[in-house]
Amino acid sequence: MTAALAVAVVVGALVAVLATRPSASSTTTASPLLGKPAPEVSGPALTGGPVDLSSLRGRFVVVNFFASWCPPCQVEEPELVQFAFQHRAADDARVLGVVFADSSASAARFLASTGAVWASVADPGGQVALAYGVRGPPETFVVAPDGRVVARLLGAVKATDLEQVLSRARAEGA
Repeated sequence: MTAALAVAVVVGALVAVLATRPSASSTTTASPLLGKPAPEVSGPALTGGPVDLSSLRGRFVVVNFFASWCPPCQVEEPELVQFAFQHRAADDARVLGVVFADSSASAARFLASTGAVWASVADPGGQVALAYGVRGPPETFVVAPDGRVVARLLGAVKATDLEQVLSRARAEGA
């Protein structure tokens, strides 16, 4: 009974957070991580093989916290696919997914259904999300080629939002 009540409270809080967030577009917002080294993201990829954020230095990395059950995540996924495709040839930016409160199997099926080709890692204890200060999906952080966080976006991102962040960061010397 206590466990069921706890689950109901967590689900209710999650729904409240998602219901009060913009669903169709992202908002750039403050973060104590801005200008600081990005917390590490590493582990086995959902599709196999190791993933390590630090190994992606030298290019921008879009760290995207997502879940298959999250409607705004479903809205933003084609935009992330477009962004990843636009940067594929130049290899100047990549997407790195972090599963938020979802099973690896559901997240992997979701990514496969959208054509996502980037690595994603599970975060079963929520430690990566905690290190980034993520409250709920989707949240996206842009990490500069030198490993510093240059932007935090709440809500469903668009490829144009990400391009603007990259342009601004490049203009500022990132």
